[in-house]
Amino acid sequence: MNAIILTTQSIIGDSILEISYIIASLFFVFGLKMLSHPDKARKGNIIAAIGMGLAIVATILLHHNPEGQPIGNIPYILVAIAIGSVIGWTVALKVKMTAMPQLVSLFNGMGGGAAALIALMEFPHIVTVENESYAMANGHVLAILLGVLIGSVSFAGSMIAFGKLDGRIGDIRASWLRFLNMGLLAVLVGIIIFIMSTGTSAEAMQPFLYVLFALALVYGVFFVMPIGGADMPVVISLLNSFTGVAAAMGGFLYNNQAMLTGGILVGSAGTILTVLMCKAMNRSLMNVIIGAFGGQAESIGKEAGNIREINLSDTAVLLSYSHKVVIIPGYGLAVAQAQHLCHDLDKLLEDKGVEVLYAIHPVAGRMPGHMNVLLAEADVPYDKLIEMDEINPDMPNTDVVIIIGANDVVNPAAEDDPGSPIYGMPIIKAYEAKNIIVMKRGMGKGYAAIENHLFYNDKTRMLFGDAKATLQKLVAEVKSL
Repeated sequence: MNAIILTTQSIIGDSILEISYIIASLFFVFGLKMLSHPDKARKGNIIAAIGMGLAIVATILLHHNPEGQPIGNIPYILVAIAIGSVIGWTVALKVKMTAMPQLVSLFNGMGGGAAALIALMEFPHIVTVENESYAMANGHVLAILLGVLIGSVSFAGSMIAFGKLDGRIGDIRASWLRFLNMGLLAVLVGIIIFIMSTGTSAEAMQPFLYVLFALALVYGVFFVMPIGGADMPVVISLLNSFTGVAAAMGGFLYNNQAMLTGGILVGSAGTILTVLMCKAMNRSLMNVIIGAFGGQAESIGKEAGNIREINLSDTAVLLSYSHKVVIIPGYGLAVAQAQHLCHDLDKLLEDKGVEVLYAIHPVAGRMPGHMNVLLAEADVPYDKLIEMDEINPDMPNTDVVIIIGANDVVNPAAEDDPGSPIYGMPIIKAYEAKNIIVMKRGMGKGYAAIENHLFYNDKTRMLFGDAKATLQKLVAEVKSL
């Protein structure tokens, strides 16, 4: 009788657990959908977090191992969750907006590393059944091996991306790296095929699994090392998709719908974003990986010319008596932490009857959506953030374009210099505006390290200085008019 009661309770518990996973998956979907709009993004993030919390609580309370026993080590699990939550919360509160790309890479790497460790720990459990070798050529083993491979590459690659974004690691440009990476990838695929085709026990294959793990880490390092700064938005998107796929492999291992759904959503979203980033740069993913640019290129093409400067008073007058002003933000705006002052300027101009919009290039900044996040932090209304394709037709009717810290995304070399590394990349056509004001510290080059001939355009005036200090003075000048 007791056995029947326990069996019934186990069946009910398993059913509730499955329903909880389905509900958590729905929370993930709705949360991800809400992330597509800044006005709803915060709420969407909370909804997705609630879904993850539900999946964790349900697993701890209702999950049973194959022998029907509840999961063990719950105190350790709770302590680990508490420690991770405190660290993550603290870091997220203190991180500066300029360091957000680094934080994204760090968190993404942690996800990939966790997925790889899960796969490593699951491999010994496929050993023998009734003293007979467990067949290796099956989906379960493949999910484990792919989890180790993809998770390790994501972890190592994300750590290198973090170092490159933080300025601690430089690029390595060498033709032999391409052949090394292709060779490593071939060896990794060969190890997976060898493990799955031998038919021996997991115990015998354990050393090869660790070799796979170690080589995957090495591959992750060399995979990202040659990629230049101009390509970092694409790399972050790609590594994010890797982490999602690795997490999905864990979902397959545990038959966990919530883990599987979350991994698929992250993997597919990261893949789509990677494709969009490549399209925004007019480059293939393979070209990004093996033909990186940024950091060592030289000025190519026509002679530069002469620059013309403008002072704060003339800038204030020009802006105040314009009908339409477009602000083009770049990473320099984030470095200067000048987004709030930028919003103050646009509010002042709007009070004077000037229409002010922001032109957003898909790869502006150092991660996808960097400028959107930056301006959302300053409470800039979302409907004022106009994507490149939508703003370009209005450029000829724009009285003044203000470029704050952007470079490559407005560089005409992408259209008129076939010898330029960025030739063919879609840009914001700032050169079509009636007046162009470029706010920069100096004549430094962008990530692609090539000359920007927009600076020498007859319609361009340079306003040199730190963006935050310059905007502060410009706001004061506009107020005084």
